[in-house]
Amino acid sequence: MDGTDALAGRFEQHRDHLRAVARRMLGSTAEADDAVQEAWLRLDRSDAATIDNLGGWLTTVVSRVCLDVLRARASRRESPPLAAEPSTTNLGAPPVDVEGDAVQADAVGAAL
Repeated sequence: MDGTDALAGRFEQHRDHLRAVARRMLGSTAEADDAVQEAWLRLDRSDAATIDNLGGWLTTVVSRVCLDVLRARASRRESPPLAAEPSTTNLGAPPVDVEGDAVQADAVGAAL
């Protein structure tokens, strides 16, 4: 197994969590998959040997990619995709503070 295969294996251990974070922030499975794919590309281009906490690093990257998508959506004045996809969220759950979660992810990333 070469370095890229080993890195891909480590990435796959975090894929479900990353997809859940992106799905919750973006509200779209397709956009979440794109955000996770972008995180993989950034990881592949980085010096992964210097990353101490891969899960935290990947979560931060996915959060930032999602924020970029949300900003682009707002600048184009797009509305989020219609709820054609089945929702996996609990309707009785408290509202999600996406921006607060992203700020917290940035703070955790900076602390690492």
